[in-house]
Amino acid sequence: MARDWRTARAMFSLTLVLALSACFGSSSSGPSSSSASTAPAQAAAPSSGASPAPGNSASSSASSGGALPEQVAPLAVFYVAVGDNGVSGPLIGCGDSIVATSTQPVRFTDQVGPAIRTLLANRTRSVGMSGLVNVLYRSTLTYLGGSFDGTTITIYLSGQFNLSGECDIPRAEAQLEYTAMAAAGASRAAVFVDGTPIDAVLSLK
Repeated sequence: MARDWRTARAMFSLTLVLALSACFGSSSSGPSSSSASTAPAQAAAPSSGASPAPGNSASSSASSGGALPEQVAPLAVFYVAVGDNGVSGPLIGCGDSIVATSTQPVRFTDQVGPAIRTLLANRTRSVGMSGLVNVLYRSTLTYLGGSFDGTTITIYLSGQFNLSGECDIPRAEAQLEYTAMAAAGASRAAVFVDGTPIDAVLSLK
Protein backbone atom coordinates (compact mmCIF):
# COMPACT_ATOMS: atom_id res chain seq x y z
CA MET A 1 0.00 0.00 0.00
CA ALA A 2 2.83 2.41 0.90
CA ARG A 3 4.50 1.84 -2.47
CA ASP A 4 1.26 2.45 -4.32
CA TRP A 5 0.68 5.68 -2.38
CA ARG A 6 4.21 6.99 -3.14
CA THR A 7 3.86 6.05 -6.77
CA ALA A 8 0.56 7.85 -6.99
CA ARG A 9 1.97 10.95 -5.26
CA ALA A 10 4.98 11.03 -7.64
CA MET A 11 2.76 10.76 -10.67
CA PHE A 12 0.52 13.53 -9.31
CA SER A 13 3.59 15.80 -8.72
CA LEU A 14 4.91 15.16 -12.24
CA THR A 15 1.51 15.91 -13.73
CA LEU A 16 1.30 19.15 -11.74
CA VAL A 17 4.79 20.31 -12.86
CA LEU A 18 4.03 19.61 -16.51
CA ALA A 19 0.76 21.45 -16.26
CA LEU A 20 2.36 24.50 -14.61
CA SER A 21 5.23 24.61 -17.13
CA ALA A 22 2.78 24.39 -20.00
CA CYS A 23 0.77 27.33 -18.67
CA PHE A 24 3.56 29.77 -17.71
CA GLY A 25 6.14 28.77 -20.32
CA SER A 26 3.96 29.36 -23.38
CA SER A 27 2.46 32.63 -22.14
CA SER A 28 5.82 34.30 -21.41
CA SER A 29 7.43 33.55 -24.77
CA GLY A 30 4.52 34.69 -27.02
CA PRO A 31 4.02 38.36 -26.09
CA SER A 32 7.73 39.21 -25.73
CA SER A 33 8.58 38.11 -29.26
CA SER A 34 5.62 39.84 -30.94
CA SER A 35 5.98 43.20 -29.14
CA ALA A 36 9.71 43.42 -29.83
CA SER A 37 9.39 42.77 -33.56
CA THR A 38 6.47 45.10 -34.43
CA ALA A 39 7.17 48.26 -32.40
CA PRO A 40 10.52 49.33 -33.99
CA ALA A 41 9.21 48.68 -37.50
CA GLN A 42 6.21 50.93 -36.93
CA ALA A 43 8.42 53.73 -35.51
CA ALA A 44 10.84 53.61 -38.44
CA ALA A 45 8.19 53.87 -41.15
CA PRO A 46 7.31 57.62 -40.81
CA SER A 47 10.94 58.77 -40.90
CA SER A 48 11.75 56.79 -44.02
CA GLY A 49 8.59 57.99 -45.74
CA ALA A 50 9.06 61.66 -44.76
CA SER A 51 12.73 62.07 -45.66
CA PRO A 52 12.40 62.25 -49.50
CA ALA A 53 9.92 65.17 -49.32
CA PRO A 54 12.42 68.03 -48.68
CA GLY A 55 14.64 66.78 -51.48
CA ASN A 56 11.77 66.61 -53.92
CA SER A 57 10.49 70.09 -53.05
CA ALA A 58 13.95 71.60 -53.33
CA SER A 59 14.58 70.06 -56.74
CA SER A 60 11.20 71.15 -58.06
CA SER A 61 11.66 74.74 -56.88
CA ALA A 62 15.13 74.85 -58.40
CA SER A 63 13.87 73.58 -61.73
CA SER A 64 10.87 75.96 -61.76
CA GLY A 65 13.07 78.97 -60.94
CA GLY A 66 16.01 77.96 -63.13
CA ALA A 67 15.98 78.68 -66.87
CA LEU A 68 13.91 81.62 -68.09
CA PRO A 69 11.74 81.18 -71.20
CA GLU A 70 13.09 82.54 -74.46
CA GLN A 71 11.32 85.65 -75.77
CA VAL A 72 11.41 87.90 -78.81
CA ALA A 73 10.63 91.55 -78.06
CA PRO A 74 12.04 95.09 -78.38
CA LEU A 75 14.40 96.33 -75.67
CA ALA A 76 13.93 99.62 -73.81
CA VAL A 77 17.12 101.70 -73.83
CA PHE A 78 17.21 105.12 -72.17
CA TYR A 79 18.82 108.34 -73.41
CA VAL A 80 18.80 111.96 -72.29
CA ALA A 81 16.68 114.88 -73.46
CA VAL A 82 18.97 117.75 -72.48
CA GLY A 83 17.19 120.78 -71.01
CA ASP A 84 13.76 119.13 -71.32
CA ASN A 85 13.05 119.75 -67.63
CA GLY A 86 11.06 116.55 -67.09
CA VAL A 87 8.57 117.08 -69.94
CA SER A 88 9.34 113.95 -72.00
CA GLY A 89 10.32 111.71 -69.10
CA PRO A 90 11.45 111.67 -65.46
CA LEU A 91 13.38 114.77 -64.43
CA ILE A 92 17.10 114.16 -63.81
CA GLY A 93 20.28 116.10 -63.16
CA CYS A 94 20.67 119.51 -64.70
CA GLY A 95 17.03 120.05 -65.76
CA ASP A 96 17.07 117.10 -68.18
CA SER A 97 14.69 114.22 -68.88
CA ILE A 98 15.49 110.51 -69.18
CA VAL A 99 13.56 109.05 -72.13
CA ALA A 100 12.95 105.45 -73.23
CA THR A 101 13.60 104.32 -76.80
CA SER A 102 12.81 100.92 -78.32
CA THR A 103 15.13 98.69 -80.31
CA GLN A 104 14.13 96.28 -83.03
CA PRO A 105 12.80 92.97 -81.65
CA VAL A 106 15.58 90.76 -80.36
CA ARG A 107 15.68 87.22 -78.98
CA PHE A 108 16.62 86.85 -75.31
CA THR A 109 16.04 84.89 -72.12
CA ASP A 110 17.30 87.54 -69.67
CA GLN A 111 16.41 91.04 -70.85
CA VAL A 112 18.84 92.93 -68.59
CA GLY A 113 22.07 91.83 -70.25
CA PRO A 114 21.00 92.54 -73.85
CA ALA A 115 19.56 95.95 -72.90
CA ILE A 116 22.67 97.12 -71.04
CA ARG A 117 24.98 95.75 -73.75
CA THR A 118 22.96 97.59 -76.42
CA LEU A 119 23.32 100.83 -74.47
CA LEU A 120 27.07 100.39 -73.96
CA ALA A 121 27.64 99.42 -77.60
CA ASN A 122 26.25 102.73 -78.91
CA ARG A 123 29.28 104.84 -79.91
CA THR A 124 27.41 107.93 -81.09
CA ARG A 125 26.38 110.91 -79.00
CA SER A 126 23.24 111.80 -80.93
CA VAL A 127 20.48 109.18 -81.07
CA GLY A 128 19.27 109.42 -84.65
CA MET A 129 16.93 112.35 -85.34
CA SER A 130 15.27 112.12 -81.93
CA GLY A 131 17.26 114.92 -80.33
CA LEU A 132 18.24 112.57 -77.51
CA VAL A 133 21.82 112.32 -76.27
CA ASN A 134 23.95 109.37 -75.23
CA VAL A 135 26.55 110.55 -72.70
CA LEU A 136 28.13 107.08 -72.48
CA TYR A 137 29.32 107.02 -76.08
CA ARG A 138 33.00 107.48 -75.20
CA SER A 139 33.03 105.29 -72.11
CA THR A 140 34.63 101.84 -72.22
CA LEU A 141 32.32 99.79 -70.05
CA THR A 142 31.55 96.06 -70.15
CA TYR A 143 28.51 94.35 -68.67
CA LEU A 144 29.56 91.49 -66.36
CA GLY A 145 26.24 90.36 -64.90
CA GLY A 146 23.35 91.23 -62.69
CA SER A 147 21.02 90.09 -59.91
CA PHE A 148 17.41 90.87 -59.04
CA ASP A 149 15.81 90.47 -55.60
CA GLY A 150 12.27 91.30 -56.64
CA THR A 151 12.68 95.03 -55.99
CA THR A 152 16.23 96.11 -56.84
CA ILE A 153 18.16 95.21 -59.97
CA THR A 154 21.91 95.22 -59.38
CA ILE A 155 24.25 95.31 -62.37
CA TYR A 156 28.01 94.83 -62.42
CA LEU A 157 30.25 96.57 -64.92
CA SER A 158 33.95 96.90 -65.55
CA GLY A 159 35.89 99.62 -67.36
CA GLN A 160 36.10 103.39 -67.39
CA PHE A 161 33.76 106.36 -67.77
CA ASN A 162 34.70 109.14 -70.18
CA LEU A 163 32.24 111.97 -69.62
CA SER A 164 32.05 115.65 -70.57
CA GLY A 165 31.38 117.85 -67.58
CA GLU A 166 29.58 117.64 -64.26
CA CYS A 167 26.07 117.37 -65.71
CA ASP A 168 27.02 114.16 -67.52
CA ILE A 169 27.36 112.38 -64.15
CA PRO A 170 23.61 112.19 -63.33
CA ARG A 171 22.89 111.59 -67.00
CA ALA A 172 25.17 108.54 -67.13
CA GLU A 173 23.73 107.19 -63.90
CA ALA A 174 20.19 107.63 -65.18
CA GLN A 175 20.89 105.94 -68.51
CA LEU A 176 22.27 102.84 -66.81
CA GLU A 177 19.77 102.69 -63.96
CA TYR A 178 16.60 103.30 -65.97
CA THR A 179 17.65 100.85 -68.68
CA ALA A 180 18.32 98.17 -66.04
CA MET A 181 15.05 98.86 -64.17
CA ALA A 182 12.94 98.69 -67.32
CA ALA A 183 14.56 95.42 -68.39
CA ALA A 184 14.08 93.73 -65.00
CA GLY A 185 10.74 95.28 -64.05
CA ALA A 186 12.42 96.69 -60.95
CA SER A 187 11.62 99.76 -58.88
CA ARG A 188 15.24 100.50 -57.96
CA ALA A 189 18.70 99.95 -59.42
CA ALA A 190 22.22 99.65 -58.09
CA VAL A 191 25.27 99.86 -60.36
CA PHE A 192 28.77 98.68 -59.47
CA VAL A 193 31.84 99.37 -61.59
CA ASP A 194 34.81 97.14 -60.81
CA GLY A 195 33.21 96.42 -57.44
CA THR A 196 32.66 100.08 -56.49
CA PRO A 197 29.22 101.78 -56.36
CA ILE A 198 28.68 104.08 -59.31
CA ASP A 199 28.20 107.13 -57.04
CA ALA A 200 31.68 106.64 -55.61
CA VAL A 201 33.20 106.06 -59.05
CA LEU A 202 31.64 109.17 -60.60
CA SER A 203 32.37 111.36 -57.59
CA LEU A 204 36.02 111.17 -58.63
CA LYS A 205 35.32 112.55 -62.11
